[in-house]
Amino acid sequence: MTATLKKYRQLRRDVIKQLYLNRLLTLPDLSRLTAKSLPLVTTAVNDLLQEGYILESGLAPSTGGRRASTFLLNKDKQKYIVAVAMDQLVTRTAIYDLHNNIKVEEASFSLPLSDDPALVKSLVDFLKDYILSSGIPQEQILGVGIGMPGFVNAELGLNHTFFKLKGNVGLRDYLSKELSLPVMIDNDSSLVALAEMRFGAGKAASDLLVVNIGWGIGLGMVINGSLFRGHSGYAGEFSHIPISQNNKICSCGKRGCLEVDTSLLVLVDKAKAEMAKGVSSRLQDLFADDRKSAGDHFLDAAKAGDPLAVSILSEAGLLIGKGIATLIHIMNPQVIVLGGRGSIAGKILMAPVQQAINEFCIPMLAEQTTISVSQLGIKSELLGAAILVVENCQFS
Repeated sequence: MTATLKKYRQLRRDVIKQLYLNRLLTLPDLSRLTAKSLPLVTTAVNDLLQEGYILESGLAPSTGGRRASTFLLNKDKQKYIVAVAMDQLVTRTAIYDLHNNIKVEEASFSLPLSDDPALVKSLVDFLKDYILSSGIPQEQILGVGIGMPGFVNAELGLNHTFFKLKGNVGLRDYLSKELSLPVMIDNDSSLVALAEMRFGAGKAASDLLVVNIGWGIGLGMVINGSLFRGHSGYAGEFSHIPISQNNKICSCGKRGCLEVDTSLLVLVDKAKAEMAKGVSSRLQDLFADDRKSAGDHFLDAAKAGDPLAVSILSEAGLLIGKGIATLIHIMNPQVIVLGGRGSIAGKILMAPVQQAINEFCIPMLAEQTTISVSQLGIKSELLGAAILVVENCQFS
């Protein structure tokens, strides 16, 4: 492929990406957002019009001169994205169109993550069955985006924590070969941050931190409008900052990690221990219902005002807030979003988090940071995986 053709394909992708993110744009808008000349953008737009990727949509409001034509993605163009969100216990998937509408209903299955080599086969089988049952022809699928826990190197397509393959085979390349589709993988917290940056509470922020509250406490970072992954790709291990007074060994093998007092698994165990001592809670009945995870039941109970769940979650919120105060001192972010699964009970978390920030953070810095609860909720994990594909796949 010549350098000129490679640049042109990149421009096509950038045009589609900007229309995906902004929905309705003019040629001058696209020229500015892609940092390419108006003639080049016009050529790309004309080609994409002929191929049916985009449509002309009337004229922009007058700014005093000739009104510019506006363009948007063609909702009838049959191109789709397989989005996959994995956590330590459950894997979920859904198929989106280019307007972020779910084309095929979400499916999930239990897949507790471990070092078991059979995990990869289970994941491949699940995705193959889901894609096949969707009835969508393979040529209409742009790619598969996967967010997963662990030390994920998105650039190399490796997960150094889970899904280790023999012979130094990269997970991304292996999945792509097995599924016969382009595959992109990234850390789950990075993709939650990507969703919040593109379509959520951080859309207007160039410096954004997203605390991904779930089975661990992840962190996605956006600096100067781009995801920040650190020197080796593993930045954001918020779970393992040493601020806990608990002497319990963390999953990482160290003591004092934030995770040992704040992960949903720990909070569930605390609730069960209190109920064993005779504390009354509606969690007793909820935990008996295995149609949902105990962690989700716990968050639902907290949101509904169960005193035990609220008390335990508030204690965790104080520690999370203490950690956030540290982040504010180091990063001076514009916005911090409480996201992920825990955002279900985000309003309860806000009070203790803010209390900790007031206590531990320098006021001048704290006042410059907005703290908010994600409106995307658990949807952000799948949405981030879909965005990952749109921003990296080829539109041929």
